[in-house]
Amino acid sequence: MTNHSAEQASGSGLYQSQRARMIDLLRTRGIRDAQVLKAMSEIPRHLFVPEALASKAYGDHALPIGDMQTISQPYMVARMTELAQVDKDSTVLEIGAGSGYQTAVLSAVAGRVFSIERISDLARSAQKNIRQLGCYNATVKWFDGTIGWSDHAPYDAILVAAGSPEVPEPLVTQLAVGGRLVIPIGDAEHQTLVRIIKTERGVVRENHEACVFVKLIGRYGWPS
Repeated sequence: MTNHSAEQASGSGLYQSQRARMIDLLRTRGIRDAQVLKAMSEIPRHLFVPEALASKAYGDHALPIGDMQTISQPYMVARMTELAQVDKDSTVLEIGAGSGYQTAVLSAVAGRVFSIERISDLARSAQKNIRQLGCYNATVKWFDGTIGWSDHAPYDAILVAAGSPEVPEPLVTQLAVGGRLVIPIGDAEHQTLVRIIKTERGVVRENHEACVFVKLIGRYGWPS
């Protein structure tokens, strides 16, 4: 996404001060990745939430986007992207596009982004939203994200924006050696943000902070 297209979409700076405060808060909460902060300082988050909630878009909280789904709080978007450790040489798989905000952030810091959303209306909306911002290195499709997207594997990073009872094995399989899988693991109400690093000998699991996400529904996640 270009700065010019982002600025046009942001309403000629109407929300710039709110984004600046959001970035300040992310820094105080420990986000250090300069590329992640830059992306989130430019992407108009208010365009990814229902119009009635636009004034709340830059608060550090999740917001409903319809179909019982949410847009993740800014801190969690930043934290997961930071843990994914991607750059312009990275190919990334995102599970749970939602309205496309996390997709847009990933597209700004990674080389290629392939995103899956299981709810068809949200998948269409996400694709439309990122295209309107000029994100052409990201693609959203409607599918069961727990199965992954083997056509473009292996991935340097996989980011899962929904909570799973365990790590879906297909996602580990589609991860490149040295790649990072960032996923919330736990029950329906309490999860831990986990990073899986794939090595030649297997996987290394790191447990990070507590979090709460909607359920990851699919063949290798929750049944419903």
